[in-house]
Amino acid sequence: MPEFLKLKKSDCRNCYKCIRHCPVKSIRFSGNQAHVVYDECILCGQCYVICPQNAKETVDETEIVDVLLAGDAPVYASVAPSFIAYFEGASIRTLSDALAKLGFAATEETAVGATLVKREYEKAIADKRSDVMITSCCHSVNLLIGKYYPDMMKYLLPVVSPMQAHCLDIKKRVPDAKTVFIGPCLSKKDEAASGAVDAVLTFRELAVMFKKAGITVENGSDEEQKSRARLFPVVGGIIKTMNIPENSGYTYLTVDGVENCKAALSDIAEGNVHNCFIEMNACAGGCIGGPVMEKYRNSPVRHYKAILEYAGKEDFDTADYDSSFLHKDRGYIGLTKVMPTEEEIRAILRSTGKVKPSDELNCGTCGYDTCREKAIAVFQGKADINMCLPYLMKKAESFSSNILSNTPNGIVVVNEDLEVQQINRAALAMFNIRSAADIMGEGVVRLVDPLPFLDVLDEHKQVRSRREYYAEYNKYLELTIIHDKTSHILIAIFRDITDEEEERVKKENISRATVDIADKVVDKQMRIVQEIASLLGETAAETKIALTKLKESIAHEDE
Repeated sequence: MPEFLKLKKSDCRNCYKCIRHCPVKSIRFSGNQAHVVYDECILCGQCYVICPQNAKETVDETEIVDVLLAGDAPVYASVAPSFIAYFEGASIRTLSDALAKLGFAATEETAVGATLVKREYEKAIADKRSDVMITSCCHSVNLLIGKYYPDMMKYLLPVVSPMQAHCLDIKKRVPDAKTVFIGPCLSKKDEAASGAVDAVLTFRELAVMFKKAGITVENGSDEEQKSRARLFPVVGGIIKTMNIPENSGYTYLTVDGVENCKAALSDIAEGNVHNCFIEMNACAGGCIGGPVMEKYRNSPVRHYKAILEYAGKEDFDTADYDSSFLHKDRGYIGLTKVMPTEEEIRAILRSTGKVKPSDELNCGTCGYDTCREKAIAVFQGKADINMCLPYLMKKAESFSSNILSNTPNGIVVVNEDLEVQQINRAALAMFNIRSAADIMGEGVVRLVDPLPFLDVLDEHKQVRSRREYYAEYNKYLELTIIHDKTSHILIAIFRDITDEEEERVKKENISRATVDIADKVVDKQMRIVQEIASLLGETAAETKIALTKLKESIAHEDE
């Protein structure tokens, strides 16, 4: 299947919302990014609708249409009858005028094709073609049956969709025409690959083309005949358009929404349904609940009313010709999946801490209904073990718990009202608390002076490695307080530095004693030096006097 749904990787936030809403789980996660598994996708568009980051986008065919309009061949627009819900207040006449300004040669309603299709359904009922008959208008339903319920293909009516029927009809009447279908559906882009349709635009894409060209779709009403085939986009609309004999022998049912379709197909497969004509639509509410409508114009009651008021009680006039071109043989497109053994499933479950059935919470957070389904997806490479939220929470809690339990530092977590929210074992021992329950929810004032906490809260001061003596505990503690404004909590980290402080005081005492001894030694030495100096001074004076006298004596002798 071509990639009609694309992913903007940078916008995907790994929220798993798409897999939770995907009815067939055709989403694969790799590298924390969602990827559409196209072989399994039924193009229901739910992932496109619900993505909170708008990371899913459809393949835009406006450039293809621009090329067609620039060509020589006339381009016909086949407009789905649900246009009246998207372009509120417009009519087929005013929409046709706007499309003509874009360059379309003509605009017709797809309801013309719906008229042809419903006549084929009437023939099938008259011929009692099958015990159970399922309508073939919705391509997502056709893909659902072909891929996931291939044995039910025999009940799917071998008739083309209204889009294909109308475009085939146009090309029979205008052989060189190019056709562009315009509607609310994503799956039609895939269905168009059959060749009858040259391009598919969603209403959203058409609105963008109008805006770019400066074209406004005017309000208006139609004077022309109103067709009851315009009811096709609403629940039960197909059956309401059909001429059904009272004694047909069939029960006529409508089923909308993929989950309801799956439940109905399972019932049929189990042999619980007989003599039924079933109108199936993948979108809740019918085509007016299509992905483009749901994402951009979601107003089911108002839109349903608009369709009812726009539809008539007569059929479109269509030419009589061989209807064999409306028949379609559908090939087998069933999926082949490698399934794990029971032991392989158990091994994957064990890797996420699920060793017994009671461990399987089946919370659905990962997107799968049960833990076993998720384990199978892991085996098939579509899911990752870490997609299990309870497992990740338990893993994170275990990791943080190990850190808190084994760190020698005391950790106290308080809220902005300074009430204790968490305390570790080291802090309990540090503050002589018997158990955490004795202090949880109590004011931090029961443990320590709250002033540093108030400073951090009110004055935005930093408390980093503040050392103080806590007399009530006979301890020296180093305090650091971190304010997590996002979580509105304060984390206090206490480091017991009593031994360090005692060692520091001991060293200071030794240093002071050493200095005292040194001072005494210096004083003593100074006294000795002074005494020696004094003695030396007296001896020198006496020597000087003796020498002077000797000198004088020698001088007298020379005379």
